[in-house]
Amino acid sequence: MNELVKLDVIVIGAGQAGLAIGYYLKKSNLSFLLLDQNVQIGETWIKRYDSLILFSPRKYSSLPGLSFPGNPNGYPNKNETADYLKKYKKQFSIPVELDTHVIQLTKENDVFITETNHKTYHSKVVVIATGPFQSSFIPKLKCSSLDEKIIQLHSSEYKNPQQLHKGNTLVVGAGNSGAQIAVELSNSHDVYLSSSQNLKFSPHKFAGKSVFWWFEILKIYDVFHTGTKLGEWIKKQPEPIMGTELKELIHQNKVKITAKTISIDGNKVTFEDGKTLTVKNIIWATGFTQNFDWIKINNVLNQKGNPLHKRGVSQVPGLFFIGLPWLHKRPSALLGGVGEDAEYIVKTQISV
Repeated sequence: MNELVKLDVIVIGAGQAGLAIGYYLKKSNLSFLLLDQNVQIGETWIKRYDSLILFSPRKYSSLPGLSFPGNPNGYPNKNETADYLKKYKKQFSIPVELDTHVIQLTKENDVFITETNHKTYHSKVVVIATGPFQSSFIPKLKCSSLDEKIIQLHSSEYKNPQQLHKGNTLVVGAGNSGAQIAVELSNSHDVYLSSSQNLKFSPHKFAGKSVFWWFEILKIYDVFHTGTKLGEWIKKQPEPIMGTELKELIHQNKVKITAKTISIDGNKVTFEDGKTLTVKNIIWATGFTQNFDWIKINNVLNQKGNPLHKRGVSQVPGLFFIGLPWLHKRPSALLGGVGEDAEYIVKTQISV
């Protein structure tokens, strides 16, 4: 039988969202612990593709209490971000148990029971901070017989161009990750970018200032948040691609845009407009799905398996979510936005 540990609060996840919660819990008198399945802080960032760059400047990529080191107007890479999270954990002495897999979460009376591969934890409060990047998502397509010679990688598996064959490379998915990967591959491959919608671009700067500076000055996020008509409308709109490098490459025909990918037969891909393409490589930049199957408590998830919550507060007393896209505002899942949600949950909602 696993060792039993009793605490006031258990935080599941020690990425940016969990660490932000930990920062505010350190200011309280509550006993708490962060649990994370990775073997080191920042591992999720380390595992991403080599050329990954954040689209928000360092000045707007900080967790509460500690500025992101370096040029505040520059853009950090993935390794800098991982190092920052490690420094953050150490700076504030946030207690974390790594290499810990949560098997299931249940509740008996007013006590949450978090069972892991090492120990069992009892607590009055649980904060789920596992984030939006849990399980790789690849859409189901009509495939007759896929050529085994094609290299297929999800964006979470892609590291650099050296992994791929020479020749036509299709990037499926035109979000910010797909855009960055397509730009990188355009230096060494014939790149096609498959998108199900018209691409929209947002420059990094406007009138010499970061767009995030303008968002702050104009208090955009205070107006467009969950629950407002404008906020709910914006949530339904596709995220713009940050920066204009891809736009320029498309104009130069160095990255070619295709319609939505609908089927693959051998090494031939068919698109929604009927056009086809023979490919050597496919990068699935199609995002992630959340997996909360380990939560064995009623009234926590909807029929689609997504959390039922209002600003991170679930329908089950003592159970909270943080770090999800649009938890309250557009940047809720970003480094620079998660702190506000963490402060709200710890200071106004948690009581034991």
